[in-house]
Amino acid sequence: MIDTHVHFWNYNKVKDAWITDDMKLLQKDFLPEHFQTELKENKVDGIVAVQADQSEQETSFLFELAKKNPEIKGIVAWVDLQKENIEKRLLYYSQSHIIKGFRHIVQAEPEGFLKHKKFLHGIKLLKNFNFTYDILIYEKQLNEAIDFVNQFPEQKFIIDHCAKPAIKNKSISNWKKGMQEISQNKNVYCKLSGLTTEADWINWKEKDFNPYFDCVFEYFGTDRLLFGSDWPVMLVSGTYTKWKNLLEKYMHNFSAEEKAKIFRENAIEFYNLNTEG
Repeated sequence: MIDTHVHFWNYNKVKDAWITDDMKLLQKDFLPEHFQTELKENKVDGIVAVQADQSEQETSFLFELAKKNPEIKGIVAWVDLQKENIEKRLLYYSQSHIIKGFRHIVQAEPEGFLKHKKFLHGIKLLKNFNFTYDILIYEKQLNEAIDFVNQFPEQKFIIDHCAKPAIKNKSISNWKKGMQEISQNKNVYCKLSGLTTEADWINWKEKDFNPYFDCVFEYFGTDRLLFGSDWPVMLVSGTYTKWKNLLEKYMHNFSAEEKAKIFRENAIEFYNLNTEG
């Protein structure tokens, strides 16, 4: 199994100010050695480490971790896509085969960010280096994301956390419409990750997720959905095994081939992972 969405950090209360006091259990270091139990218990043999801080120091940090931890098969890094020297930076990072793509924390940006000309220029260059791009947005940003992806039909995109639907409020109609539209782009994939964090952390039930699963499976199919955990962020709303089991239970009638795609094969294909060794 490959987990396409794992974070690591050495906790720093200034750098990691997004980890507020209602997420106190995340206010400590989370490193590959702390993830070993989840790896073994859930038979995860590969992970994609995803940036949590917007700095090139973060990219270097993840790169160093990957050198020492062979379970890290790929990195979704950060680079300033709006910088004038972006092409040089992408050329530099393309020399590292472990860096598979990039992400910007668009969910924290003001309305209109995905229309910035400098940002769009950076995105346009990614395909020249075979880099992917992770789209991290809230449901309210879906319309902007639709216009965004429509401009880059050859760029490989993946939506993190199913665009964070408001599961806690059982809100679905606007999200459903947006996801159906964005899924029409065959170069756009979607991660089955981070959803328990969008539900009621303490009182969520399995049935809360089924309407959202129904939609993404219908719209993206089993060829464009990837399993991810969003560890350790997801720990505020449950355990790793609970999330994996919840998804497996939903997929219990799926074929072995379809399950293999969701939990492994699509990750290898999308991120161009080398799973040898």
